[in-house]
Amino acid sequence: MSSETGSARDGSKSHASGQFGSAIEQSWYQRTWWTWLLVPFAGLFAVISAGRRLCFRLGLAKATQVAAPVIVVGNISVGGTGKTPFTLWLCQYLQQQGLKPGILSRGYGANIKQPQLVTAAMSAADIGDEPLLLAQLTGVPVVVCPKRVAGAEFLLANTDCNIVICDDGLQHYALARDLEIVLIDGQRGLGNGCLLPAGPLREGAWRLATVDLVLSNSAPSSWTPHQLDVIAAPAKPLIASSLPLAANSAVALVSGIGNPERFATTALQAGFAISSKHYFPDHHPFTQADFQQIETPVLMTAKDAVKCQPFAQSNWYYLPITAQVPASAQQVLEQKLQQIRSRYGL
Repeated sequence: MSSETGSARDGSKSHASGQFGSAIEQSWYQRTWWTWLLVPFAGLFAVISAGRRLCFRLGLAKATQVAAPVIVVGNISVGGTGKTPFTLWLCQYLQQQGLKPGILSRGYGANIKQPQLVTAAMSAADIGDEPLLLAQLTGVPVVVCPKRVAGAEFLLANTDCNIVICDDGLQHYALARDLEIVLIDGQRGLGNGCLLPAGPLREGAWRLATVDLVLSNSAPSSWTPHQLDVIAAPAKPLIASSLPLAANSAVALVSGIGNPERFATTALQAGFAISSKHYFPDHHPFTQADFQQIETPVLMTAKDAVKCQPFAQSNWYYLPITAQVPASAQQVLEQKLQQIRSRYGL
């Protein structure tokens, strides 16, 4: 592979064809003046969103309660907020409580019309990167379906699951939920505080006061006292027979997630030096051609690794991370879970 000149340890040079986000997305966090030209469209978005919520509140649209409790793990902004590592942690937590969780996912980027049970042998192109990663790492049943009610009913009918974790789906009000957990990006916060497309928000900041638990990822936030931290494990090769990667190695960072700078911070904290950064859009469908101008060794996220596995090379690695949930948040979860178990007889 040919090389790309990178900067020193912080690797300030990025991939020319895959810089993070669009100009509009960047403006949400940089408070660019011309973003305010989109405010009228954000107003229209607000009217449509409020009208939809009102329909559910008045009973004009129906929220379906399935036969088991539903926990929604979501956000009010677009882009990565750390839902995947938290969902992994939540699965383990529920199992420790003697429950049998199952995961329901949208399967972003996959062409799926009907509910589909994910197996670890499937490809990310078929069912989405996050569902495949969750299935591989948790061992719990994972169902992908764009219609959340149909997916939840399929999950309960075809597995021994007795509690549903809805990965994302906070704004999918058709599926009734028993517990709402929201993650926010501790580094970027809520950006300029505007709704789409003038800002990053799907719903206004007021929504945070209506959910059961808010967690800030990797940095303190004025919106919540609960801070989630992610801890990196030693890097793993995409090809099992490859030599291990030393923690102080210089790496080319490759990322197709919502906030790649958080991944860069994690890599630096793990002891790696970043020779170059190559940022692609969130959920980018990687191909071998994407790596032709990238110098190795390559370090990527676990979510990106599942997409690159079919054409992986011996000097490609990924960085596993685990979520550390504070005791204060666990106490809230324990109280809410006791109420849910009593309600459903679990």
